[in-house]
Amino acid sequence: MASPVDPTSAAVADHHQRRYRGFLRLAVLRILAMLGAVLLGLCAPHAPAHAANGPQVTQLQGHLELDYSVEVRVEGLADWAADNDPRRLVPFIDGRALPGNPPEAIDVTRGRLLFHLRVNEDSRAVWTDLLGAPEGLRRPVTFSVGPVDGAPFDTVYGDGRRVMLTVISPVYGGIALLLVVVTLAVFVQLARTTSIIRKPAEGGLGPYDLGRFQMAVWFFLIYLSYTAIWLITDATDTIHPSLLALLGISAGTALSEAVIDAGGAPAPEPRQHALLDERQQRVREIGTRGMWQDGNEGAGGDPRERQQAARQRVMQIDRELRALQAPAPEMASRGLLHDLLSDAQGYRFDRFQIFAFTLILGVIFLSDVYNNLSMPELSPTLLGLMGLSSGTYIGFKLPNRS
Repeated sequence: MASPVDPTSAAVADHHQRRYRGFLRLAVLRILAMLGAVLLGLCAPHAPAHAANGPQVTQLQGHLELDYSVEVRVEGLADWAADNDPRRLVPFIDGRALPGNPPEAIDVTRGRLLFHLRVNEDSRAVWTDLLGAPEGLRRPVTFSVGPVDGAPFDTVYGDGRRVMLTVISPVYGGIALLLVVVTLAVFVQLARTTSIIRKPAEGGLGPYDLGRFQMAVWFFLIYLSYTAIWLITDATDTIHPSLLALLGISAGTALSEAVIDAGGAPAPEPRQHALLDERQQRVREIGTRGMWQDGNEGAGGDPRERQQAARQRVMQIDRELRALQAPAPEMASRGLLHDLLSDAQGYRFDRFQIFAFTLILGVIFLSDVYNNLSMPELSPTLLGLMGLSSGTYIGFKLPNRS
C-alpha cells in the first residue's frame, strides 16, 4: 500500500522550481542584451575622436619667441574650415588670444598653419601680461590656436604639457648683460678714483657732488630700462619727451651748481691792486741807498730802521697776495652719503629733499618698467615737483657762495 503524499512538501517544491526557471530566463535575457549591445557597437561606424570635440592642435614646430615664426599642425582643420574662415585664426598663449597675428600661410589639407609672432597695438596688452615681470629667460605656457573672437581649439600643449616661451634671447641677453656690467663697473671705479661725480679740488679728490650724482642716477635708470625693454619687446622708440625733460632738469641742476661753485669765491681785485702798489713803493724805498748813507734824520727816523721796516712790509704783502690768489680750498670727502646730504655748514634739508625724491622716483620708475615693459610717462606735475626741488637746492647755494 503506497504512502500518502504530503501536499505541503509538493507545493514548496513547485514554488522553488518556478523561481529557478524565472532566474534562468532573466539571466538569459541579460546576457542577450549585453551581446546585442556589443554587436551594435562593433557594427556601428567608428567616428574619429576629434569629430565630437572639433579641431585639435597636435604639433608645434619652431621657437616660441616674439618676432619668430612657428608652424602649427591642427588635426581636423579641413572639416572646421568647411564652415569657417581659417584666416581668422590666431595663436592662444596661456588661454589668451593674440589679435593682429593671423596665419601667414594656411594649408587646410595638411592642417598646417604658419604664424609670425609680433607686437602691435591690438596685442600689446597681451604681450605685456605674458612677458612682463619676468622671473627668468624662459617661462612655461600653454599653447593653442582658435578664432580671434572665439574659444581656442583642443590642444596637446595644455597644463600637462606646457611649452617654453622665450622672454629674453640668451645670446642677446648675455651680450647686453656683459655690456651693462662692464659699464657699471667702469663708472663705479671712476666715481671712487676720479672727479667724475665729485667737486673739482686742487691736489686731490673733492667731495661727492649732489647734482652730478642725480644726473648719473637718472642716466643709468634710463640706460638700463631702455636696454631691458629692447631685449624683451624688440622696441627701440621707448623714450618719451617727459624723460628728456627729466634729464634736462638733472643736467641743469648739475650745471647750475658747477657755475655757482666756480664763481663763488672770486679774488678781491681792488685789494690786490692796493697791495701791489704798496709793494712797489716799498721796493723803491729799499733801493734808495742814500736814505741811510747821508744820515738824513729829518726824513723820518733812522734810515736803516726805515729800510728794515720796508723789507718786512714787502714780505707781509707777498704773503697776503699769495693768500688772495690761492683757490678756495675744498673740504675732503667724508663718504658718499655725508657728502650728498651736507656742506660746510652741516646737514641741509634741501639736499635731503632732492636726494629722497630721486631715490623714490627711481624705484617707481624701475617698477613700472619691470611690470609694464615701457618707460613711464611723467606728468607735468611730477616734473614740476622735480624742478621745484632742484631749484630750492640751487637757491640755497647762492647765499652761501655770496
